[in-house]
Amino acid sequence: MAVIRSVIRGVGAHLPKRVMTNADLSKIVDTSDEWIVERSGIRQRHIAGDDELTSTLGAAAARQALVRAGIDPVDIDLVICATATPDRTFPATAVKIQSELGVKKGAAFDVQAVCSGFVYALTIADNFIKAGQSKRAVVIGAETFSRILDWTDRSTCVLFGDGAGAVVLEAQPQHGAREDRGIISTLIRSDGRFEDQLYVDGGPGSTKTVGHLRMNGREVFRHAVQKISGVIEETLVATGYAADEIDLYVPHQANIRILDGIAKKLGVAPEKIVMTIGRHGNTSAASIPLALNTAFEEHRLREGSLVLMEAMGGGFTWGAVLARW
Repeated sequence: MAVIRSVIRGVGAHLPKRVMTNADLSKIVDTSDEWIVERSGIRQRHIAGDDELTSTLGAAAARQALVRAGIDPVDIDLVICATATPDRTFPATAVKIQSELGVKKGAAFDVQAVCSGFVYALTIADNFIKAGQSKRAVVIGAETFSRILDWTDRSTCVLFGDGAGAVVLEAQPQHGAREDRGIISTLIRSDGRFEDQLYVDGGPGSTKTVGHLRMNGREVFRHAVQKISGVIEETLVATGYAADEIDLYVPHQANIRILDGIAKKLGVAPEKIVMTIGRHGNTSAASIPLALNTAFEEHRLREGSLVLMEAMGGGFTWGAVLARW
């Protein structure tokens, strides 16, 4: 039976010009390259300049994805930007990106699920496409997390970076079979009981300030391994695939220990996991599309590749998307 699938037509990314190494960080906070690498796997991250906004990064990533997809912006009818660091409280960063791209029809809005934001945004776009409300969508993950960091707190400021990634989705008829291209399965979850484990201590509705990121690292690590492994297993059961049938795992890049823990728990071969944490740090909602773009540029993605994207973020939120390239 014919079905409509959301096929990924193109992927793109954009990183700020400035690179901050661990050595650079050691000049402003009590830390060292050895300490950071041992605990996180991070060696450097990109930091946005004053002229580089979340929308700037997001629009650049989206343009590259559109060029690679061979799709004109006038044919896009949905723009979703996953971000926890919008340019303004309102309007949505997505509408600014929509304008910068030259998209003049359909809808544009932001999604806020922190590090799970790109998975949430893909899920929403897929549902719009399957419902017939959108034919072509740009889905973006873009962050300037450096602007909500406490640069005196070495437990958090060493972990995060800025950047953006994007994909272009297109509605295409498929056969409804295992060999279908496009998004096969989406699964999103949240549990607000843990909202105080990873949060920002500010907001317009509470403190009237932006605030800084705060994190209980030990608890976040424990839940991340458990919840991401769980959602991967749920996705595999729901779709009938075995873990070794997945060609590429593209996880949220939070910490190399989390990635290693998930791989070990599921018995996934290291070479099947895309890891960009060392170069980008944790870029929140941007990390999965940035990693996806890296896999594309390294020719690790081929037509027919089964790709599993998964993440967990503040809230807690978590989820997974299975797609065939």
